Amino acid sequence: MTVEIRPWSENDLPVLERSNEPGMMTYLGGPETPAKLVVRHERYLNGWRTGTGSMFTIWTDDVAEPVGGIGYWQTDEQGEPELETGWAIHLPHQGRGYASAALALILEHAAQHSDRRFIRAIPSIQNAASNAVCRRAGFTLVREFDGEYPPGNPVRSSDWVFDLDTLRG
Repeated sequence: MTVEIRPWSENDLPVLERSNEPGMMTYLGGPETPAKLVVRHERYLNGWRTGTGSMFTIWTDDVAEPVGGIGYWQTDEQGEPELETGWAIHLPHQGRGYASAALALILEHAAQHSDRRFIRAIPSIQNAASNAVCRRAGFTLVREFDGEYPPGNPVRSSDWVFDLDTLRG
């Protein structure tokens, strides 16, 4: 199996639409409206233009279309500049290792293209698959906490951190 990531493009709104199915949004407060998906798509494109985020589609030689999306964006944790990462693998393609392979590529990309030391992943504690991806990728579980995502939707989350300096020379 070969997994590749490609920079998010104008043509990738359908990737977000496939990621917006109810079964994919269980831990993210439910599906977003079509208008919110367009705003998210523009934010992904704008991240590349401004240098504040790097979103990608995930491709594999097993499937003729993207199997999902992954990326990272700038954030601050208690006043310290960091990165945050997130991903979505479409339902028919889950459980095949695509998320783990794509996350390894993202970590390498972030280590090469960002000056920030830490990257975080913040899945719901109920999302066993995403928490397992973090563990396999070498993230450290820092804490569990109560928050909201999206705003107004209470969720208990895991706070995973990866030190990008471990990938830098």
